Amino acid sequence: MPTAEETNEPVTTKKPRARKEVARELASHLRLKQAMSNKQAVITLVAGDLLCFLVFAALGSNTHGEVTGLASIPHIIVTALPFAAGWFLVSPFVGAFRRDIVARPRAMAIRTAVAWLISWPVTLILRGIFVDHGIPPLTFDIVVLLFNLLILEVWRWPFALNNSLRKRGV
Repeated sequence: MPTAEETNEPVTTKKPRARKEVARELASHLRLKQAMSNKQAVITLVAGDLLCFLVFAALGSNTHGEVTGLASIPHIIVTALPFAAGWFLVSPFVGAFRRDIVARPRAMAIRTAVAWLISWPVTLILRGIFVDHGIPPLTFDIVVLLFNLLILEVWRWPFALNNSLRKRGV
């Protein structure tokens, strides 16, 4: 019987892994690299949400014929601030930034809607205290509710869809 030296094999050999197992492991590793970390996802969501409120404020300013150009930037920020503040005060507690919805478009859309519905009155109260110094008209309240919900959904649903596709390796 030949010895290990004669056959040129190590005395202890590992059991060779099947090609499918190695391929599956590699694909899993690549999907993890492609998927966003939770911290990256939250930072991206926060930045996108802020942009949504700035877009809302800019469109509102433009619609009402208020200041335009570079001079409008401070006005837009002040207008958007109560909406962003109300959103960021409430939405984390409702789960709008939870790890398990970052790559689930339907869950993201539902959680965003619930979070905005609960944040909406808070944003109106903050706006009434710091901007209007009074109660805004009901028509404005409804526009705020629907338009901000639309903008947030148009941003957050594709974000979750993209993460879902990246997670699956598509």
